[in-house]
Amino acid sequence: MTATLTEPGTSPVLDLPLALGTELDRYEFTPSELVVAEAPRRATIGAVVPAYNEGATIKAVLKGLLRQTRLPDVIHVVVNNTTDKTFRKASRLAGEHTVVRRGREQTTRVYVHDMGQVPDKKVGALNYGYRLVRGADYLLGVDGDTILAKTALEQLEAEMEADPRIGGISAIYTVDTTPRGPFARFLLTGQRAQFAAFTMQNLLRGRNMAVLGGQASLFRMSALEDVMLAHHQRAPWVSDSEVEDSLLSLQIKSLGYSTKISATARAVVGGMTTLRALDGQQVKWNYGAIDLMWPGQRGDTRGQPFHPNLRLRWTENIGMVVNAATRLLFGLLLAGALSIGAFEFSPVWLVPPVVAVALNVRIALTMRDRTWRDVLFAATLVPAELYMWIRIGHFVRAWSKFLSRSRTDNWAAQAKAERGAGWAYLTPLVVAAVALAGVVWAWTLLPTAAQSAALAVGWPVLGVITVLQTVVMVRRLLRRHHGLRA
Repeated sequence: MTATLTEPGTSPVLDLPLALGTELDRYEFTPSELVVAEAPRRATIGAVVPAYNEGATIKAVLKGLLRQTRLPDVIHVVVNNTTDKTFRKASRLAGEHTVVRRGREQTTRVYVHDMGQVPDKKVGALNYGYRLVRGADYLLGVDGDTILAKTALEQLEAEMEADPRIGGISAIYTVDTTPRGPFARFLLTGQRAQFAAFTMQNLLRGRNMAVLGGQASLFRMSALEDVMLAHHQRAPWVSDSEVEDSLLSLQIKSLGYSTKISATARAVVGGMTTLRALDGQQVKWNYGAIDLMWPGQRGDTRGQPFHPNLRLRWTENIGMVVNAATRLLFGLLLAGALSIGAFEFSPVWLVPPVVAVALNVRIALTMRDRTWRDVLFAATLVPAELYMWIRIGHFVRAWSKFLSRSRTDNWAAQAKAERGAGWAYLTPLVVAAVALAGVVWAWTLLPTAAQSAALAVGWPVLGVITVLQTVVMVRRLLRRHHGLRA
């Protein structure tokens, strides 16, 4: 059909073909009238839950998915390399589930697959799940210890449907605070603070998410297929990267899609409750990030140091270098000054820790589900400082492994650590003790004049670094959060 637009007393000026064969018989329409109605269509969502020794949490995870106001159309639990009762417990919820939500009947089916021993571990499970839900519009990836808020999937889908440019979107996640003993609670609170700071940084960057974490993310299937085509991959996730989620996020972004973090959807994830397990996780994460940042690394995961998704990674690494340098310098200079009676206290030294406490407290207050422990952790300085030293140890371990060209299987190392085996997490402490002993011995050999000269140079250098670091913290402290909550 063609509509001919004319003016009185003139010939036709423009011919416009009408969409869907609609013929218009008049020229004026009120706001309530639709000339061409868009055909309604409900998207399909396939959920994939890779599960490795998640017997303690898998039922809660599945119940969380079945409580959603918008049920996934299908849920596939992919058990892999497991030695506990994950398969048996997940199987109790297998089958068809029908509920009435939002005034309409919804049905989903839960399938449980035990893959046995899978060389590619979580990556292999994710790719198997991808093949199972291929044909759906979206793939929801949920870890076997992640519990979604009941409206999370509905909110993730709404944001994806509203903007076709989004290739993937992550929920805001925080760490479970279930009490497990004093030291475990300390580690969990530290991880909550770490995740909250990372989340707020991403929210304030236009909600551009550097990492679509495996904890709870919704992917557009067409974006995953485009990644496979562009990078000649058989599946979306590849096993030659320590951080499969970061690499996939980078690939999606490189193809012109945006990678976002939701402003509303939330999920609770399981945290690491021992130093050994936390070390295994954080070293793998840090090593994998370095692997992506540095050009020419193993396999086909070539480094792209200037990629937009890696700018935040560079900022984090530079920040850790500065944090480690200021603390080490201050401790050594203070000890050196005390050893020769040259120590003089200045109130100015209190400014950086006061600003750091204020920044930590502000981040804690942005947490929607904060507890008194989160605020106390930030306000008392000592717990946050101790956790920072633990993070510095992970940072040093990761860079040491990378620079030594170590080819350790960090997936296996993390799994071993979570089982309570291995002593690699103590390496930073042993190396620090040996290095400190060497520095003390060398200091005692220096003449007093040389010691004074070292202090005369060291204090100004530390002062300049600290001033710059404090300026950055003040800037972050004064930055508006626009009502966003971590």
